[in-house]
Amino acid sequence: MHAPQTLADWLAHCARLHPATMDLSLERTAEVARRLEIRFTAPVITVAGTNGKGSTCAMLEAIARQAGYRVGLYQKPELLHFEERCRIDGAAVAAADLVPQFAAVEAARGDITLTQFEFSTLAIARLLSQAPLDLVILEVGLGGRFDSVNAFEPDAVVITSIALDHMAWLGPDRESIGLEKAHVMRAGKPAIVSDPVPPASVIAHARAIGADLWLVGRDFTHAGDRQQWGWSGHHAGARRRYHGLAYPALRGANQLLNAAGAIAALESLRERLPITAQAVRTGLAMVDLPGRFQIVPGQPALVLDVAHNPQAVAALALNLDAMGFFPRTHAVFGAMADKDIAAMLAHIAPLVDAWYCCSLPGARAARAEDLAERVLAACAAGAAGAAGAAPRGAAVHTFDGPAEALRHAVAAADPADRIVVFGSFLTVGGVLKEGLPRLTAAHVG
Repeated sequence: MHAPQTLADWLAHCARLHPATMDLSLERTAEVARRLEIRFTAPVITVAGTNGKGSTCAMLEAIARQAGYRVGLYQKPELLHFEERCRIDGAAVAAADLVPQFAAVEAARGDITLTQFEFSTLAIARLLSQAPLDLVILEVGLGGRFDSVNAFEPDAVVITSIALDHMAWLGPDRESIGLEKAHVMRAGKPAIVSDPVPPASVIAHARAIGADLWLVGRDFTHAGDRQQWGWSGHHAGARRRYHGLAYPALRGANQLLNAAGAIAALESLRERLPITAQAVRTGLAMVDLPGRFQIVPGQPALVLDVAHNPQAVAALALNLDAMGFFPRTHAVFGAMADKDIAAMLAHIAPLVDAWYCCSLPGARAARAEDLAERVLAACAAGAAGAAGAAPRGAAVHTFDGPAEALRHAVAAADPADRIVVFGSFLTVGGVLKEGLPRLTAAHVG
């Protein structure tokens, strides 16, 4: 068999190397990282949590770049191309730049069998460690204790909202899940928690290891009106205030918590990375992250959101409700079979008039027909739970993929209607691959 030559070759090689997509362990990654002598000279911020990780990373990157710093970011998963996982100075790295990094990991691993996630994390970490950077941001994939990112030492960590997700791997409740994520903390290092009601296990672990705990509502706060907001630091090491901030360019009420956590993380590193108030203002105003309550211009209104667990879908439903009146809402929905689909649908089903359920690639994905049955059950349960309400007559359709589902939704929708695409990164990524302007052009006035 010939040695891999392209990024696609290496990803296929990684997929063959380990039979499981997930095999939670830190030892394999840590040992290969030691052999590769991966060291970061720039400060490292690690971001863990259930929801809000991607938004927090994007805000950290945007603010730091506006302050003049060169930033490296490892984020996941991608929407379209694998290279999106690694960004330097705001741009995805070239596939060709990743190839020698994969080759280096292959040479160093010896007889150690790595999962595709472990392999690619090491390759990207090595690339970032060799780049001339002022800040490195590493987004945790799953959990924290055994996630490959935890093999690298952070200078500060952020833990965003903690919700029920990946329960087969992380535990049955928020306390157990929170403890898994809390293991990214380090003794004596800033640990910023932007979940307003964190599990007690997170606080207990921080205290047990002697982390420098920053809690939202205690060590930093935010407040605002309809026009602007402000951030205040109450931690012994950060008494700074930011007034008159515009709301983040990322839409949704939950983004203020993510922004507050990002500012706190940068404040905790201010001696190494001083940030100006103008960098905060401009960075938040210009931050961009596709697929997070992304509203696409045109008619009908088109909303893309990668919400894929009950808490995220609840936030999506609130944000949809705040958009105002639309005669009808059409939903393109695809999800993984191991998610709590019933709880997801309970939050959003009352808002939807027509469903376009779609299958997604991969063994974990739920089939469109299965999703359609869940949708019908959710609609029936919602009607039964509303006193005196008539059963909601939502139309439910099935499709082989998200792009086909969106085409039918666009064809069925009136210009004044709304379409929401949600349920998985693969659902949003599947429609983005088709090109949104062409899909909405028929209704653009």
